[in-house]
Amino acid sequence: MGTEAPLEAAWKSIRDNLRKDLGARTFDGWIKPAELGQFDPESGALDILLPSQFMADWVKSHFGDRIRLAWRHTLPLVREVSLIPAEGAPRPSPMLILEEASASTAPAPTPAAPAHPRPNFDNRYDFDHFVIGKANEVAATAAKTLASSDTVVFNPLFIHGGTGRGKTHLLHAIGQAFLEKNPDALVVSMSAEKFMVEFVRALRENDTIAFKQQLRSADLLLVDDVQFIAGKESTQEEFFHTMNEIITAGRRLVITSDRAPQDLDGIEPRILSRLSWGLVADINAADYELRYNILRSKLDGLPGVDMPEAVVEFLARRITNSIRELEGALNRIAAYAMMTGRAIDVPFVEEVLANVLRANQRRISIDEIQTKVAAHFSIRKAEMTSARRAREVARPRQVAMYLSKQLTPKSLPDIGRRFGGRDHTTVIHAVKRIESLRAADAELDADIRLLTRQLEN
Repeated sequence: MGTEAPLEAAWKSIRDNLRKDLGARTFDGWIKPAELGQFDPESGALDILLPSQFMADWVKSHFGDRIRLAWRHTLPLVREVSLIPAEGAPRPSPMLILEEASASTAPAPTPAAPAHPRPNFDNRYDFDHFVIGKANEVAATAAKTLASSDTVVFNPLFIHGGTGRGKTHLLHAIGQAFLEKNPDALVVSMSAEKFMVEFVRALRENDTIAFKQQLRSADLLLVDDVQFIAGKESTQEEFFHTMNEIITAGRRLVITSDRAPQDLDGIEPRILSRLSWGLVADINAADYELRYNILRSKLDGLPGVDMPEAVVEFLARRITNSIRELEGALNRIAAYAMMTGRAIDVPFVEEVLANVLRANQRRISIDEIQTKVAAHFSIRKAEMTSARRAREVARPRQVAMYLSKQLTPKSLPDIGRRFGGRDHTTVIHAVKRIESLRAADAELDADIRLLTRQLEN
């Protein structure tokens, strides 16, 4: 299976939708001549080729964002789209520009702009695509409530959690849901770093009044990564007054950070106090079940990617650092499978993701495994190394050997030595036996899933 088929299928779908949205006249004049160019599966970068520099510039200016979002929604493997002239395409002269601009293929009038300019939210980052589990349930529920309620129930909403856990996804989802309910509302979305840069620019250009008016008149203000204003005194001063203005006026404020308010060093106490007034919701590290469900959800958006259940479980078990890394790993596997035509199985995944898997390797010890398994099956830990062969002892011991093989980098002889000096062939037998029993015994399979989650978390 080559890369061409999925790309061409996605491009046909995107073109069909653009033709419906833009009308036949505009589509035929500007989009129809575009062709697929090079695709880099490593970076997810795709070139769209147009017959002239002028057409490339014009399509980029008028439809670039729409085309990029369409690709991300239709085929997430494509993460970056460049609209460029085909090789050898002439750069137009001023006369040619005038002729093309006045040609019968000129675009139809664009719809009237909304009352306020809207942030460039990513359509994929909505509530429908946010997979909820125990780790993020409170934050997701609070986000939906703030976006959809008629009154301000809590203010501000402060969402914190480590990198790649879905904070930015929730910001985009809040913004899109709020605008859907309130089409004429003014929504401002920016990172704390951009807040600082824009504020400094306004100071330099003596234009602070316009800067303040834009932010403080927002019906919904979204600020990402507030930890970046730590130590910036003048920025914090302006940020505090902006917060006060928004909250006092009964408008909505959502702020994210990589840590809880009390753990933010270099932020003024009065800001921390304000942040704690509303609702503070954390997003914890995703557990195995949430990682698994996210993979399943993402696979629904990757038609043509045949990923066996064993591979989904392997990825959910082994990639634990962040959801962003998990999604990136899935895209990389799909891209390499399309490039090479190889079937997706565990050895293929181990080859493609060797560096990622090493970075995610949590150092679970055999001692930890023995302790957890013994407690789960209500036997003494000493039985893990004893010579007893009674079934109530032998089966938990085999489970512990199996988990030691799955969750640690130890060799078979090393594992055998930790289980009372047993031979490596005994470990092989235990692993094969448990693999066979898992397929036939749902209760044992559930026990092993539970033990795996407990050990990894």
